[in-house]
Amino acid sequence: MSSNETPRGPVDSSRVPRYAGPATFARLPRLDEVGRADVAVVGVPFDSGVSYRPGARFGGNAIREASRLLRPYNPAQDASPFALAQVADGGDIAVNPFNINEAVETVEAAADDLLGTGARLMTLGGDHTIALPLLRSVARKHGPVALLHFDAHLDTWDTYFGAEYTHGTPFRRAVEEGILDTSALSHVGTRGPLYGKQDLTDDEKMGFGIVTSADVYRRGADEVADQLRQRIGDRPLYISIDIDCLDPAHAPGTGTPEAGGMTSRELLEILRGLASCNLVSADVVEVAPAYDHAEITSVAASHTAYELTTIMSRQIAEARAK
Repeated sequence: MSSNETPRGPVDSSRVPRYAGPATFARLPRLDEVGRADVAVVGVPFDSGVSYRPGARFGGNAIREASRLLRPYNPAQDASPFALAQVADGGDIAVNPFNINEAVETVEAAADDLLGTGARLMTLGGDHTIALPLLRSVARKHGPVALLHFDAHLDTWDTYFGAEYTHGTPFRRAVEEGILDTSALSHVGTRGPLYGKQDLTDDEKMGFGIVTSADVYRRGADEVADQLRQRIGDRPLYISIDIDCLDPAHAPGTGTPEAGGMTSRELLEILRGLASCNLVSADVVEVAPAYDHAEITSVAASHTAYELTTIMSRQIAEARAK
């Protein structure tokens, strides 16, 4: 999209009720309707890497349904993201549910294709296994990237039942493959029991800093965001958000819930505090609607994706204005 083209935005809700029509993210046009996008919202309906409750394969469409109520102006960031850049729904990446290795390869190839058009990715999972191929693709374009990983869990375990690719192992693999900038890695929202203290020792050796959910509670969103900004600097940044970083009161619809998590307000405020960071792509994963109530989880996830999309759209518009 050139600088003088006007982005095509959401369906006009004053003419077509929000509950009518196909559920694209935020009622935006499909990618095939606009040709190319600055930010492509894509789903990955895959949950064969989970270790407990399945169902995240239905997460992307649940987030899309919940996003019908999103509106085009974001007052928290004083921006109209869908007017600043072309954001479009790229549909789903169809992956093999019976072969994790093949699924990982498929996601990586699809991400390569989309990033190759100049788009940034806003990916809706799916389980956290998909973060690894997405990071591979982003690092192929930008070099090793800074990572902010919002999650109740570390996801840096070695294997589950001998499997290297699961939703609990993507970031260990990413460190081993050299696709992360190990001077700028942070977990945010971690809590709950571990297999042993060695989990924390191994995680620290990989370069991760940890901001627990208790840290967020005690220090507040603004101080945490400031700490994260300082750690990230101007490096290209990838944000990966497991919705279970939120307390089950705010996100019951997920596969491995842990008590004592962040509120949705805290998560959104931290993300808004990262608006000056160089966000090159992001994901929101582990929404499992079968365990949800009144769309609590999918609503939180849709607003989370909206804030991330707003950050990317603002940065794209600012870069074009220079």
